[in-house]
Amino acid sequence: MTNTQSTLSWKDYYELCKPNVVITIVFTAIAGMFLSVPGMPPLHLVIYGTIGIGLASASAAAINHFIDQNIDAKMARTHNRPLPTGKLSSKNVLLFAAVLGIASMIILIFYVNVLTAVLTFLSHLGYSIIYTVFLKHITPQNIVIGGAFGATPPILGWCAITGEVHPYALLLFLIIFIWTPPHFWPLALARRNDYTAADIPMLPVTHGVKYTQLQIFLYTILLFIVSLLPYLTGMSGLIYLFSAIILGIVFIYFAIKMMGGADNKIAKTTFFYSLFYIVGIFTALLVDHYYPIYLSQ
Repeated sequence: MTNTQSTLSWKDYYELCKPNVVITIVFTAIAGMFLSVPGMPPLHLVIYGTIGIGLASASAAAINHFIDQNIDAKMARTHNRPLPTGKLSSKNVLLFAAVLGIASMIILIFYVNVLTAVLTFLSHLGYSIIYTVFLKHITPQNIVIGGAFGATPPILGWCAITGEVHPYALLLFLIIFIWTPPHFWPLALARRNDYTAADIPMLPVTHGVKYTQLQIFLYTILLFIVSLLPYLTGMSGLIYLFSAIILGIVFIYFAIKMMGGADNKIAKTTFFYSLFYIVGIFTALLVDHYYPIYLSQ
């Protein structure tokens, strides 16, 4: 095997992990870890928890590639993925996913705690099987229902440190759960022809552009309200409150702008802003959490 082929192979396996998605998942899980305690969480739990949750997420992503390979071949956005192009075989992908999944469970069970391992496994199962195999194909609300599985990382991170599911962890889950539809639907709008070709009942395909735009707007309003709950419940302070208000108003602005037409450019811009939004929200939570500690030193 040449060096070029070897490098290409590693890139293909790396692509199976959906690194951009996994990075976001791991970031929100780490945020849950640091928000779970007043000071600094135990470093060994942070390291092992991050690795375990990250490996499980990458495993679920690889299984998603395997299950969706025929659909991916029909879509412009995904037809160059490793399985549709034949760069990797189904056997290799499944073996890769199994190794990552087993490794994640071993790490979480023996070096973190059993509850985190169980919740991570259920999240893995929910995304890779329940969402990918069933929900994605039977209902335009697939991303709403399936979003519950993608919203679990803060709970997993919190549980990795404390060994329990705290109400504040559920609040972080709720923020991501409500964020998921207005995050994903703009991309679905921009790629609606792909989903039509692949016969996937995404909301823009089944209910049209205007209805989807309205739903995105309504969800951004709901998200704005939900994002205030950490302050209203005493979980966070004014730093977070001001950040959440600004981030939420900008999100609503993009949602309103989208309703002015069927421009794919603004839909893509809204999608990318939604990524900035969720990172911004959790960063604000962390800054608000640790800034008083910094001042007291």
